[in-house]
Parts: sequence; C-alpha cells; structure tokens
Amino acid sequence: MQFFHNDGLKLAYLDEGEGEPILLVHGFASSAFYNWVQPGWVPTLTAEGYRTIAIDNRGHGQSDKPHDKSVYTPTLMAGDAAALLDHLGILTAHVMGYSMGARISAFLALQHPDNVHDLVFGGLGIGMVEGAGDWSPIAEALLAEDPETIAHPRGKMFRMFADKTKSDKIALAGCVITSKEEISVENMARITQPALVAVGTKDDIGGNPHKLAALMPQGEAIDIPNRDHMLAVGDKVFKQAVLDFLERHPL
Repeated sequence: MQFFHNDGLKLAYLDEGEGEPILLVHGFASSAFYNWVQPGWVPTLTAEGYRTIAIDNRGHGQSDKPHDKSVYTPTLMAGDAAALLDHLGILTAHVMGYSMGARISAFLALQHPDNVHDLVFGGLGIGMVEGAGDWSPIAEALLAEDPETIAHPRGKMFRMFADKTKSDKIALAGCVITSKEEISVENMARITQPALVAVGTKDDIGGNPHKLAALMPQGEAIDIPNRDHMLAVGDKVFKQAVLDFLERHPL
C-alpha cells in the first residue's frame, strides 16, 4: 500500500497495472484488500489491461480512523477518492464501488463528474435512494463488549467481519450511521455517465438494481444469481459483466 494525505488524514491505496485507470471503492467494514484483492478483482482487472487503483476509505484498512462520526459523510469520502485521482494525476477514470463504496461513487459522480467516465454500482440498488434499513443495531453490535450477546443477525454478521479484519470498531460504529445518506431521485437522474448496477438475487441489503438503473439516463442492471450481499463481491458472473461493460465504454 502507498499513502497520500487529504482533509488532514493519511489515506492508503494500491496502484497496480498499466492501462486505462479504474478506481475501486470498497464497502463498509471492508478494505481494498478484503473487497478487491482477496476476491480476485485486482488480478482480474490488471490482467485485462487496466491500471487498478483501490483506496482504503477513511476509518478502514490502513487509512486513518478518526472516531468523530461527523467525518464519515459520503461527501467527504467522495472527496478522498477525488483527491486520490488528483494525487495520481488522473483526470478521469472508470469507477467501481461496492455497497457503501457504491454510494461514495455516486457522490463522486455528482460532485466531481469530470473525474468519472463510467460507473459500476455493486451490492447497492434502489437502497441508494430508499435506504437500506435501520443500521443502528449494527452500530450497537460493533460496540458490544461481548459479541456473544448480539442477537441482531445483520449486526452479528458485521461484528464478525469487523473482528476478522481487526477493524477499529468505534470508527466503524460512527461510519455506519453517517455514511448512509440517501440520494434523491432527482440527483440520481443527474448521473449521466454510463452506469451498471449489479446486486445479488439473495441480497437483503442493497435493494432492486433495475429500479436504480431506471433512474439514470444511461443506467443498466444485472442480477448476480444466487448470491447474497457478502458472496456477490467476487462472483464470476459479476466480474464478466463488469469486464463487458468496461469494454463497451473505453476511455
């Protein structure tokens, strides 16, 4: 991992391969490694001739992890992504985000449209607009002293993942609430770049991908068959759909 600074924070990123740049933005409680390296995205994209760049969002991975929940808005995290592209001297890139990273990518497209050539939203469909449920139990689960006392299924799942990745659970508890800012139907319509939305058919978090795609002038959607929110990330159908999409929208 390499590092750069933005908004007073030291942020980590990886930068591998040569070719058209693609910026990868990971999901909540994950990291560049767990979201993109381990599921095979980085080797897949570099083998296809893409310069693959993946940021560790603030509060995650090897980046700084402030405990002030007010610093985890999608606007600020999209600002980190834009600052990374600027740091690397990249004017425009393909952008792919998963779950929270999809939301950050949408904010990036709205606030820094020139940086975004096209978009892939993974693991987040109409939940981008309508919300993806009550996340306060996840925050409570992250802060629970004894994980065995957690009864909420989704809370237990994210707590286990946070423990596995040795994450800063106080930072994540702040992030999980602040980062869930919804995007209006009107603002989704302002995302005019080509956009692919992909959600697992067993995903109970992200919401319908086709409904979200229909809100964007150049939106399209695929279902990732028989995958839930966690397992869809590295799915081969998802990977092939993304490669086909990128090929159709060269820089």
